[in-house]
Amino acid sequence: MLDIDFIRKNSGIVKKAIEDKGIDLDIDELLRVDQKRRQMLAKVEELRQQRNEAAGRRDVEKGREVKRELETWSIDLQESEERLTHLMLYVPNIPSVDSPVGKDAAANQVVSKWGHIPEFDFEIKDHVEIGRELDIIDLEAGTKTSGFRGYYLKNEGATLHLALLNYAFDKIVSKGFSPVIPPTLVNSRVLVGSGHFPFGKENVYQIANPGKLATGEDIKNPLYLTGTSEPALLAYYMDEVIEETKLPIKVCAMTKCYRSEVGDYGKDTRGLYRVHEFDKVEQVVICRDDLDESERIFQEMQSTTEEILRELEIAYQVVKTSTGDMGAGKYRMNDIEIWMAARGKYGEICSNSNLTDWQSRRLNLKYKSKSEGKNYYCYTLNTTVMPSPRILIALLENNQQKDGSIRIPEALYPYTNFSEIKPK
Repeated sequence: MLDIDFIRKNSGIVKKAIEDKGIDLDIDELLRVDQKRRQMLAKVEELRQQRNEAAGRRDVEKGREVKRELETWSIDLQESEERLTHLMLYVPNIPSVDSPVGKDAAANQVVSKWGHIPEFDFEIKDHVEIGRELDIIDLEAGTKTSGFRGYYLKNEGATLHLALLNYAFDKIVSKGFSPVIPPTLVNSRVLVGSGHFPFGKENVYQIANPGKLATGEDIKNPLYLTGTSEPALLAYYMDEVIEETKLPIKVCAMTKCYRSEVGDYGKDTRGLYRVHEFDKVEQVVICRDDLDESERIFQEMQSTTEEILRELEIAYQVVKTSTGDMGAGKYRMNDIEIWMAARGKYGEICSNSNLTDWQSRRLNLKYKSKSEGKNYYCYTLNTTVMPSPRILIALLENNQQKDGSIRIPEALYPYTNFSEIKPK
């Protein structure tokens, strides 16, 4: 969400952001609703003053007349405020000036590459074949149990999955991030605050039976399964004013995540690339409203993710994300894509985002300036550090050996207690 004063004064800039990000929003309508709301608000304040004056004069008839008129105007004002609030939720953040302009991922720009793309002197297998032959992945049983995109990780596959998550989690904690185990069931306020509602709502699972209160009464507010720990980590601080001395706040989580993938129907249907439930290690930072500081933190978070991939010996490329692919709330976003041998191309694995104060305005998240004593909206950033099982695709395919075994990167030895996965 942007500041309404900023929108009024910079409607041209906002219109361009709407166009560049492909958002369905008429900013002129928003400004008309805002103007009408302000006019109504002035009228309501005038009527309240008249009501008070009538009460002071003990003019009962005038008081009743003003009260009836005030009730009508108050209803109209409420409707205008609700309409404005609805439209404001669709206003995107202004992207950085160096973000590529384009309607989708085709406009993304590769800015750096690292690592050696593996070469093989034998016919390679994809992770589905590898998983079946080594008895570490079972997609057939997964489909039988949970339907399309279901899967089981077994034996060394389950161990490797947990090893990757724990390795990444330990790495982030060593970088000064506080570990948190957040809820994965959240209410709509949380998802609106993070910007996952109304954008992307079709990819969020809603709980059909949210449960009952202690009194036995049904819970009326719906609950949702999150596709990332970001909303819950941010919601911990919503409606708060944080002392500046406590910033930046750095938190990380390892959680189960859920995505319906409605928007990606028919894409990447084979194997583990796009599944409905998975695990992720993520990090969130809340800092002052200082663009330079937030950009420095952005680069630090990016460096940590790259450090992890280097230690795992996975070739990757960093992609500067285009306006149409970055999402409504992003000021800047980088994706990291890793090489997947059987696919013969890079696949997205991590994302790093700076949202400036776009989320904080939705969450009512502020900090108190130490020098001025004034309250300002915080800046927020987040990074996907480790998603699994998707990363298993690269580890299994890139490290396959001629004898059918899989070599395990040395960084994972303390977490797996084995250096290779051998055919049974």
